[in-house]
Amino acid sequence: MIQRRMLFGLIAAAVVLAADQGSKAWMLNVFDLPHQGAVPVLPFLDLVMVWNRGVTFGLFNGMGAIGPIILTGVAALVVVALLLWLRKAENIVIAIALGSIAGGAIGNVIDRLRYGAVVDFLHAHALGLNFPYVFNVGDSAICCGVAALLLDSLRPHRLPAPQGGAKEPS
Repeated sequence: MIQRRMLFGLIAAAVVLAADQGSKAWMLNVFDLPHQGAVPVLPFLDLVMVWNRGVTFGLFNGMGAIGPIILTGVAALVVVALLLWLRKAENIVIAIALGSIAGGAIGNVIDRLRYGAVVDFLHAHALGLNFPYVFNVGDSAICCGVAALLLDSLRPHRLPAPQGGAKEPS
């Protein structure tokens, strides 16, 4: 039987994947963002079409035709590692964080396989500062998942009870 924590992680992955792929399909096929140019949505958020052939923040963007294949393989390995970690998640927060990261990564892998690049369309800016990168729903879930893992690592954890009748030092 599947553990409750793992189930929560898998649900998080499925929700993130559906939101990521659904938002990208809508931006490309319904809203037709590639032909819209920059579209202001909020005072701090615009929709802007970017085909990201690199990884986070456009790193390794100039890898040529082999780039998407390498990046897809690396991302697939990361997803496998995340799912193995999810099986041993210590609490629901970690499980949901891992599921969110995996769902976002899978969404970006799907983009690389379909388009040879990741569909990015969210551009944040505020108070005259421009976030220099464009991202998507999956990227946001990855960042939130990593932040949750970091925050969880900062909280005190219980140590396991001593085994085999060992006495605690006095």
